[in-house]
Amino acid sequence: MASDLQRRKISGVFAAMDVDGDGFLQEQDFQALAARWARRRAPGDAQSLTGIMLSWWTTLLAASDLDRDDKVTLDEVLLVVDKLPGMPEAVTATADAMFEAIDENRDGMISAAEYRRLIEVWNGRPTDTDATFPLLDSDGDGMLSRDEFAALWLEFWAGDDAEAPGTLVFGPLAA
Repeated sequence: MASDLQRRKISGVFAAMDVDGDGFLQEQDFQALAARWARRRAPGDAQSLTGIMLSWWTTLLAASDLDRDDKVTLDEVLLVVDKLPGMPEAVTATADAMFEAIDENRDGMISAAEYRRLIEVWNGRPTDTDATFPLLDSDGDGMLSRDEFAALWLEFWAGDDAEAPGTLVFGPLAA
């Protein structure tokens, strides 16, 4: 059973992904999120971003849509989250796809500016990430490497430590 921390983390991500606010995740939510993200990127990136988001939707739907109604509830997502600590390679595979989406200039690193754009697109509003990014940057070089991001992603999705930097990967948790 998901802990209170896990529920808080996943609830925030769920709310951001539930673009229409109907309490369910559906394919159109992922299409809308991809479109929101693509508006901030070069035209050639839009197709790749849409592919990443729809692939994520397909995986989430297959793993969590227990009643097969083509909708996913928060509780269904939380049931999948319970299984993630035992399947880290599945979690880090999604991290790799997200890294590709975030690394706008394809330099193999996520800058503070690229991270800010991720959070702003994810939340659909301007967001100050100046205090958060340094907490994520484990080696203090001002960038997130692919390995750093994968570790943070795993901490967010499969971890249950409120003090772990990965808890902040989608920004500070709501109280």
